[in-house]
Amino acid sequence: MIFQAIDKNGEEIEFNEQQLIGKITVLYFYPKDNTSGCTKEACDFRDNANRLTAVADVVGISPDSIESHKKFQQKQMLNFMLVSDVGHELAKKYGVWKEKSMYGRKYMGIERSTFILDKKGEIIKEWRKVKVPGHVEEVLCFLLNI
Repeated sequence: MIFQAIDKNGEEIEFNEQQLIGKITVLYFYPKDNTSGCTKEACDFRDNANRLTAVADVVGISPDSIESHKKFQQKQMLNFMLVSDVGHELAKKYGVWKEKSMYGRKYMGIERSTFILDKKGEIIKEWRKVKVPGHVEEVLCFLLNI
C-alpha cells in the first residue's frame, strides 16, 4: 500500500509499507496534530530520538493532512516521519479506526495505539488505548530487550 507522508524536511513523499522491511519500526497512531496529548506524545518521541533511532525508525500516523503535519513537525521540531492517513486506510488496516464517545456524542476516530514491526514488517508488539505519560519509556524498554 502506498500512502503520502512528509519527510524530516517537510517534503511530500510517497511511502510504501515495503520500505519498512529490513528495519525495526515503531508505528504510532495518534488522533490529531497540535492537541495536548498528541503534542506531548510526539515530543516524548522527539526527546528520546537518540535512544530510539539506535534501534528503530519512528513513524507517526494521523488523519491530518500533509499540510497540517508540516506545520506540526516544524512547530515541535519533530525528527521523525509523519504520515497523513486522511482516508483512514492505515488506521482501518491496523484496527485503530474506532467508534469513540465524548460527552455522550459518538463519532469515529483514532484509538491512540503503537505497533512495533520487526525487520520482516510483522507486528511483534502492540499497545492499544495508549496513555501518553510514560508510554515512550515503555516502548524503549521493549525495544532494548528484543
